[in-house]
Amino acid sequence: MPEHLPEIEESTKFNFFTSIWIVPFIAVLIAGWLAYQYYSELGPEIKIIFPSNEGLKAGQSQIKYKDVPVGKVTKIKLQKNGDGVVVIAQMDKEAEPYLNQNTKFWIVKPQLDISGVSGLETLISGNYIGVSSKKGGTFQNTFIGLEHTFRSGKNGEYYVLKTSRGDSSVKPGTPVYLKNIRVGRVEYVMLDLNDMFVDVIIFIDKTYTSYVHTDSKFWVRSTLDAELVNGALDVTVAPVTDLLQGAIEFSTTGLDHNHTVPDTFTFMLYKNKNAVNTKKIGHTKKEMEIFELHTQTSIARLKIGSPVKYDKFKIGNVIEITLSYDKHTHNMKGNVLVEIDTSVFADPSDANDTGKENLYEAVREGLRAQIDSLDPVTGRQYVNLIFTDKDGNKSIISAKKYALMPTVKARNGDIMTEIGGIVQKINRLPLEALLDSLNKVIKESAEPVAHANEVLLELKTTVKNLNRLTGKKSFKKMPDEIEKALQALTRTLKTTQKVVKGYGSNSLLSRQIADTLKIVSQTSKEMQLFLKMLNRKPNSLIFGDQ
Repeated sequence: MPEHLPEIEESTKFNFFTSIWIVPFIAVLIAGWLAYQYYSELGPEIKIIFPSNEGLKAGQSQIKYKDVPVGKVTKIKLQKNGDGVVVIAQMDKEAEPYLNQNTKFWIVKPQLDISGVSGLETLISGNYIGVSSKKGGTFQNTFIGLEHTFRSGKNGEYYVLKTSRGDSSVKPGTPVYLKNIRVGRVEYVMLDLNDMFVDVIIFIDKTYTSYVHTDSKFWVRSTLDAELVNGALDVTVAPVTDLLQGAIEFSTTGLDHNHTVPDTFTFMLYKNKNAVNTKKIGHTKKEMEIFELHTQTSIARLKIGSPVKYDKFKIGNVIEITLSYDKHTHNMKGNVLVEIDTSVFADPSDANDTGKENLYEAVREGLRAQIDSLDPVTGRQYVNLIFTDKDGNKSIISAKKYALMPTVKARNGDIMTEIGGIVQKINRLPLEALLDSLNKVIKESAEPVAHANEVLLELKTTVKNLNRLTGKKSFKKMPDEIEKALQALTRTLKTTQKVVKGYGSNSLLSRQIADTLKIVSQTSKEMQLFLKMLNRKPNSLIFGDQ
């Protein structure tokens, strides 16, 4: 049976829908649509300048706003001047309204310190760029990145603390406490504009900002406190975290709780709590000025950081000491720079003159700088401002860099120096010769002293015997018996006188009897005195009547 083959008609017309090109065309349409969707959702390209690239990777690192990705890093390159890096990022279209003058960028990375761990999510996803902003404002596409995490005012408040250089060891991350409750942390530590103080910028959580008033006092919390309570020593040791990185504490009286803290207000950061309770002089906002002192007296014990005092109050510090040799006097000349709070000299009753002007006037009236001993034992020195009328009329001289304040001669020495001089004089004495002479005298005096001891023993025995003699009853009756005998003798003499009257006055017997009577009469008077003495003091025979 013959086979019937189908007849194929060759068409000369082009059929688009049956063409093989339909598939590529559809693919192009889909690609175009996807491309349109992609580019229509793209936001602007921005540049962020950071000091360094801290783990960011092009094509991988994301930009997050409230933990939601809103862009991606596309390229990282150095700045033309080499001072930093430029991060180029492609932002989403939804993020465009947030790109304005209020936008802040910073790099989020894992951080581990004594206060805790942060940025742990970056261990898996890698470092990313954090964003803080709000809608509105003028659009911009170039930004300066922050070195630290930005904290929005909605979550708390920033406050500025000012402290003298070297008075504290706080650093970024140091916690801030209120009544042992952690309420914030130190964000930045930097020198102020005039290079006199250190500015410590802290962030207080919003929950506790109502406790910060203009009368609040901030201080560095001590690592060890000791006080005597009811006769017992109470010692408090700070936590380990405070020992390693320090801590700041503050308190407030609440008197100014109705007054908000002005944006330009600055708090003082005291080095400890005791400094808060000490007497204050000068203004809260200190007006520091640097002065130069020239002295030719020894400043070996004057150190950088030594206090400058006026009327026993600290008003400044020594900030620099240099020495130079003087070939004419062969001494070391001292050049000392001090910074003084001139607000101390401001007179509240005189609004026309500033503290600095009053200080200059005080110098013209006799105020001088003197190097004095702070501790009389160790001889540590400090700068003391005193008035004197022995230095003539002088004033502060304006020099090239710092004003020159006149000085007066320092006081002589200290206790330890004087003691050292005395010791040197003693060492120069011939002590060995003196000791030899003394030993010789002692040896030569040993024999007389021994004989003197024997004499004293014999005298002591004699006194005992005399005391026994005078203590007898017969000795006490002796004065009465002697008195009776004298009375009998007087009667005998009277009788004898009568007998003698019968003889001539010129006879030998008469003269002999007369002489005898005189002797007997004188003896009688002496015996009467003797008897009176015995009646008054029986032992006067031995020791006399004195």
